[in-house]
Amino acid sequence: MIGLRCLQRALILAGGLATLPLAGAALAEDLKIALIAPVSGPMARQGDLMRKGAELAIEDINAAGGIKALGGAKLALVVEDAGDKVETAKNAAQRLVANRAGVVAGTGSWSSSLTLAVTEVTERAELPWLTLSYADQITDRGFKYVVQTVPVASQLALNSMPTVLDMAQAASGKRPTKVAIISDSTAASQAFVKPLREGGFEKLGVTVVADEVFTPPLTDATAMVQKLRATKPDFMLFYSTSFPDAKLVLTKMNEFGLGKGKLPAVTVGVQLASPEMLKAVGPELLEGLIVVAPNWPSKAQEAALPGLTKRSGEPWLGQDTISTYGDVWLVKDALERAGSADGAKVMAALRATNRADGPADYYLGDHVAFDDKGRRIGGAVGLVQWQGGMPYLIWPKEDAVRTPLWPKS
Repeated sequence: MIGLRCLQRALILAGGLATLPLAGAALAEDLKIALIAPVSGPMARQGDLMRKGAELAIEDINAAGGIKALGGAKLALVVEDAGDKVETAKNAAQRLVANRAGVVAGTGSWSSSLTLAVTEVTERAELPWLTLSYADQITDRGFKYVVQTVPVASQLALNSMPTVLDMAQAASGKRPTKVAIISDSTAASQAFVKPLREGGFEKLGVTVVADEVFTPPLTDATAMVQKLRATKPDFMLFYSTSFPDAKLVLTKMNEFGLGKGKLPAVTVGVQLASPEMLKAVGPELLEGLIVVAPNWPSKAQEAALPGLTKRSGEPWLGQDTISTYGDVWLVKDALERAGSADGAKVMAALRATNRADGPADYYLGDHVAFDDKGRRIGGAVGLVQWQGGMPYLIWPKEDAVRTPLWPKS
């Protein structure tokens, strides 16, 4: 082997490495997986959760023998800080590409705005990229080196409400027909609510009886909650990007006798199913709150989840950790099928993914596959509900770990 590696070095200098089997070359050093995530600033908590997912996956892959198709090559993690701005995310991607030696693929960057900036750079560098960000624009640009491992935003908005209605009917025996909307004025909130407000609910046979938009930070939720009580909706769609605003609305609902699941509240964003949310709001006000989630730990991970959770040091695992864990396993699967660390071959293998087992177990839905844009095919919308101070997956029914709570008619 020593003689082979010396020969490889000589061939590299001569430009002739391609004449030797890649499996031998892969043994010379680790293959690197990149993570670009916000590890500083206001989104640092989310970046830390993603980092833990990547580290756990790499530990498990290496312990199981590494990349067998490449002679047992081991994986190593490279982390770049995306910060909280488009410019800092772009700079992180440029640093990564400038020091790319050994990097075979990457994942990130949590916020869709950061991911849009990062993938502009990784696409030009032809570096395979996976993301849990779900803005439609990410895969609307004709890029060839990116895949989204969760449903895109438009699918999430339009598919989440039928999911809520199906779940409510199964849990209570009655399909909801009236909804009240409370949303903040941020771009993320309004992008989600817009297609539902503009015909989405009507097509589902649901009447919007109240539609309130507030500009953060919210100072008083009294008028909005009074309108909730007066219009008597069957459930509320609540989109707040801020913990303090969410706490204010939930507290006021409790004061008016609408809290603790009496008026079902459906929210969006996995940050509302985090330990930080529990600390900010408390278990009583969270009881019964439903969170729309593109991914969440499910029955498929029952055997592995306790060990992963313990090793992570977290009280429970959510989308940020479990999706990033799955992303690294998807890269591993692509490397095995490609039999090569070449970027084009790895990306072709990623785009050709069609799995209903293995890495697919770490995503909601029957299987993982991608269309010609790199969008996830077959992804399910998950519903997570706070029950007894913990957020549990309650839907899809076949993946759920708890039974939904919904007031009986």
